[in-house]
Amino acid sequence: MRLINIGYGNMISSSRIIAIVSPDAAPVKRMVQNARDKGLLIDASCGRKTKAVIVTDSDHIVLSAIQPETVAHRVNESASNEEENANEK
Repeated sequence: MRLINIGYGNMISSSRIIAIVSPDAAPVKRMVQNARDKGLLIDASCGRKTKAVIVTDSDHIVLSAIQPETVAHRVNESASNEEENANEK
């Protein structure tokens, strides 16, 4: 299990991430509101503007204050590190 920094000391398991999307589209805003109503919303933006919405395999929605591209880069970086470690063994 690899933890990915999603900003301000908050971490999420990279293996649980399904999608990383921008919060600007109306369907994403509805998805966030539905998660809030169901108690499945995790706000990891620390009071800052939400720039990325992370969808997990457990139907939780995580809000982050860093760009989606940055989160995706960190996930890809973690995956490549795992592959290198597996090849060394």
